[in-house]
Amino acid sequence: MELSIQALLSENFTSPVRDVLWGHTYFTAGLAELIGSSPFMRLNRILQLGPVHRLYPGATHTRASHSIGVYHLGRRLLQNLAEGSTLAWISREGAMSFLCACLLHDLGHFPYTHSLKELPLCSHESLTGGLILKDPIKSLIGRCGADPELTAAIIDRELPCSGSAELLFYRRLLSGCLDPDKLDYLNRDARYCGVPYGVQDVDFIFSRLVPSLERGVDIDSRLIPNVEAILFAKYLMYRTVYWHRQVRAATSMIKKAMIKCLDSGTVAGEELYGLDDQSLFTLLGGKTDSALAEAVWNGRLFSTAAEISFDEADHACLRDISGRSLYEQRLAEEFRRAGIPLGCDDLIIDVPEPVSFETGLFVTDENCSFAESSSAFKAKTLDSFVKTLYTIRIFVNPDLCERVETLPELSDILYVKKFWLRET
Repeated sequence: MELSIQALLSENFTSPVRDVLWGHTYFTAGLAELIGSSPFMRLNRILQLGPVHRLYPGATHTRASHSIGVYHLGRRLLQNLAEGSTLAWISREGAMSFLCACLLHDLGHFPYTHSLKELPLCSHESLTGGLILKDPIKSLIGRCGADPELTAAIIDRELPCSGSAELLFYRRLLSGCLDPDKLDYLNRDARYCGVPYGVQDVDFIFSRLVPSLERGVDIDSRLIPNVEAILFAKYLMYRTVYWHRQVRAATSMIKKAMIKCLDSGTVAGEELYGLDDQSLFTLLGGKTDSALAEAVWNGRLFSTAAEISFDEADHACLRDISGRSLYEQRLAEEFRRAGIPLGCDDLIIDVPEPVSFETGLFVTDENCSFAESSSAFKAKTLDSFVKTLYTIRIFVNPDLCERVETLPELSDILYVKKFWLRET
């Protein structure tokens, strides 16, 4: 007789790992082998928040510890969903594949947090899928009773789903407003940064979720305050931690160094796959185009010369990172005309990557979407979160920052629309 999902998620989980955040996290012998594999061990050498430890010295936790936390919450999520439902669409192999996907979802992640995200490279989800579909990970997943192809497809949405309702269900569980990834990183990042914003009541959230084949999970109105707490926590973490100006300075410096290296051919895109934090800086060390990366490594970050609220009508031209350098050249020229000897490598225009505060949740007892529910967080509120966060920053060489900041013509240069609207 085949085990129930509840029994499947309980039996043979006898190998404990002690996690700072969640306490004892239990694995089967097969899942424990995945943690010891070489591809997973690389995640121990990638800081979850990259340069954030410069601001919050405790933020030295890794992609590996986060991945273990996501696995732990993914298992708890399935256990809770199975308590009040038969989950007839879930198979034994599928449930184990989902646990493997939770554990391995960041397997192909780039080093130094999201510094390489906008570069013309394969997505980390695609790299993760590729690693899962080859040994040693492929064989290890098979020994767990899971399907490597299903595991890869849960993570990499570019892979064909073959119309599988079970696959789509797992994708929605792993990526949504109340997913184990977000619930772990908000709690974990807040703990290690020593800030109160990210802490969420995971026990209550999981106890009130209702499984939905079409949407992953639904909620009732009693969870609306928890969803609001998650949305506001995400906003505060972005504003005070993830997108703090010093973090953005370090990130933008690495991006610019990498663009220069890729454009000049001193680094090939393929060389950036499979690196950890240390090996990224080792690769860049000594390259003629990597002075900015070396400055970050040595703790010499660019200073913030100006901040401008992003306006889609005026600043859409800055969305494309490849075209941003043209405006950096123009801005440097304007400063040189004003008597400040800024070269192109002394100035960076930083624009944050897209971020969303949508929930996609359905509130069962109010028979409507979260956006139409009794929540105080209406679409206008969530739009204001994004608008507040989206700030263009002008970073300059710290040796020249004081001269730039005191330049009388600075506002004329930066805040006049025609500067940003010139044809490239």
